[in-house]
Order: sequence, then structure tokens, then C-alpha cells
Amino acid sequence: MAALTADVQTPVKIHLTTNICLDGEEETFEMILFGQYYRKNNAVFLKYDEVQEEGTVHTLVKVDDEEATIFRKGIINMRMKFRLNEQKDGSHASEYGSLLLSTDTNKLAHHEYDDKCEGKINLGYDLYMQGTHAGKYDMEIQYREETGNL
Repeated sequence: MAALTADVQTPVKIHLTTNICLDGEEETFEMILFGQYYRKNNAVFLKYDEVQEEGTVHTLVKVDDEEATIFRKGIINMRMKFRLNEQKDGSHASEYGSLLLSTDTNKLAHHEYDDKCEGKINLGYDLYMQGTHAGKYDMEIQYREETGNL
């Protein structure tokens, strides 16, 4: 398979699962989304839109050997960075104001199948908002080329 570049975007189906644990309570969120996959400078990118009641959020996930970054733009603007065993600063802005975020990452893994546009990104991290612990997050992003015959 030829290397995919930013010029070649492949339609993908994305299964996003997020488990959040805070104060002994656990919540799980799942979404099935459709987006685009591409590679650029040894990084994998996933682009997708989350449509919510208040409006749409355009999301870009970038992952390489060292770190992952999630950018969200729209009704909220957010940037979160993840690097294994490091605390990274980020930001969250909405109509209600801006918050300083930081992530303390304990799991960062990306597995991709060589012969097809399919893979899995796993992120485990503690989230802090304005310095206060806001939960333990476990996120899994599975993606697979959308062929239309599911």
C-alpha cells in the first residue's frame, strides 16, 4: 500500500469510547463517527465532526511515536497534549470562558495494521482543570476504512 499523505484522505469509521472515573463514580461515553484518515511527517491524523445540540465541534487527533494531541474547534475550542509519564498543559474555551487544562498521561499506545487503513489509539490520563483533579480518563479510538458495506 502506498504511504498516505495529507493529499490522500481516506474515509474512516471511528468508534470512540471514553471511560471517566471521578470520586468513585464511573461513566462511559461511546460514539460512532465518520471522518477522514491521513498520514503526514510520520504522524497519523484523524479528522471528524461531533454534532451536538448546541452546534458542531470539528476534531483533529494527531498521534506519532512520542505523543498525541487532540484539537477541537467550534462551539468549544480545546487543545490537549499527551506524552507518556509527563504532565502537559492544554486549554479549553467556550462561551462561558477559558480554562487551563493539564493531562498526566499513563497510557499512550497506537497500533496500526500495516496492510489496511485500520488501527487503535489508547490514551489513559488524569485530567486537571485549573489545577483541580477532574477525573481519570481512559479513551480508545478505533478506526477502520469506510468501505460502505458494513
